[in-house]
Amino acid sequence: MKRLALPLLTLALVTSAHAQGSFKLILTTSEKSIRKGEVREQSIVKSWTLPAQGVKATRKVGRLSTTLTPLLDRMEKSVNARKPTPAVFRNVKGSWVATQQSGWVLDRQATKANLLNAIKAGKSTAQVEIGRLQPGRSVDVLAQRGVLWHVATGTSSYRGSPAFRETNILVGADKLDNFFIAPGHEFNFNEEIGQVDASTGFVKGFVISGGTLAKEDGGGICQVSTTIFRALYQAGLPVTERHEHSHRVHYYDPVGYEATVYAPAKNLRMKNDTGAHLFIQAAWDTAAKTLRFDVFGANTGRQVNVSQPVITAFKAPAQPSYTPDERVALGRRRLLDLPMQGMTSVLTRTIKVKGKLVSRDKLKSVYEPWGAVYGVHPQDKRLK
Repeated sequence: MKRLALPLLTLALVTSAHAQGSFKLILTTSEKSIRKGEVREQSIVKSWTLPAQGVKATRKVGRLSTTLTPLLDRMEKSVNARKPTPAVFRNVKGSWVATQQSGWVLDRQATKANLLNAIKAGKSTAQVEIGRLQPGRSVDVLAQRGVLWHVATGTSSYRGSPAFRETNILVGADKLDNFFIAPGHEFNFNEEIGQVDASTGFVKGFVISGGTLAKEDGGGICQVSTTIFRALYQAGLPVTERHEHSHRVHYYDPVGYEATVYAPAKNLRMKNDTGAHLFIQAAWDTAAKTLRFDVFGANTGRQVNVSQPVITAFKAPAQPSYTPDERVALGRRRLLDLPMQGMTSVLTRTIKVKGKLVSRDKLKSVYEPWGAVYGVHPQDKRLK
């Protein structure tokens, strides 16, 4: 974190009612947060009680007694241990709140000078001086960019996913956690995710290829693109590029509410037309096997409704296909994917502002019939 040259904070000192006559150092400062669209400040108070013997010795000799050094050391360690952490939103009892943590640095010389002057003047209070280290993504940065409200949420379930698929989902989601989409900017999924291979944390897994399944780096990444698509679609953003899978995949139900990616041929792109920055946070629950993206930004007043899919044009599943699988003995087979009917799905999105319809669009997905996919030994004659 970059250390900012900010004014020192003055920390007032008070005496507790149960310790009359004691000398206390009390750190009083504040931290900013965003709650219900407003930037607020909350007080923070910390205190240290000086040993009476050290205060008495200091008053007698006119300089700080060395018996106060251990307390000052402990106080400095405690103050300096507070490190800056970036601002993030959390749901607190149903209300989204953005909080940050500033770092602190004790100005020991100034604090010692204040302490000596207070003791010599016969006071029971002194002042502590600290400097602050602001996180790079602070509450002020969020507020300056217009990120004050929770805008939309997108969720999906990856229950039943094999280990490789869960790994790729979590790696991909982490790459899209805590980033901004500037006003007027087009979100580009493939660009944001970057290179998909072992060097960036992805592992090999099954992807749809050539009418069957094949192993490639990043298998399962479409769970990530689908989930963030749902969040941005629910936020009312215009879609500039979006593709459905060639066949229905149960991980992405409701049918048609999905977005597949396969760089560079297929991408997900959506434009931020809200007039302010959007801030994206990712979250996942490895026990429940759920993925979630939350969108934060300005209060656009949009009321977005996405209908349930209308499904038509059913077609019978296709014939089975086979793919190499080293885990399968020669002559045997292992079911990797279930057959699916062909079908067409249409969802309708309506966007209203103050009850007035401002936009309506349809999300159409055409799925081809899909046959069961079996893994067989690499030397199996059923492989073509």
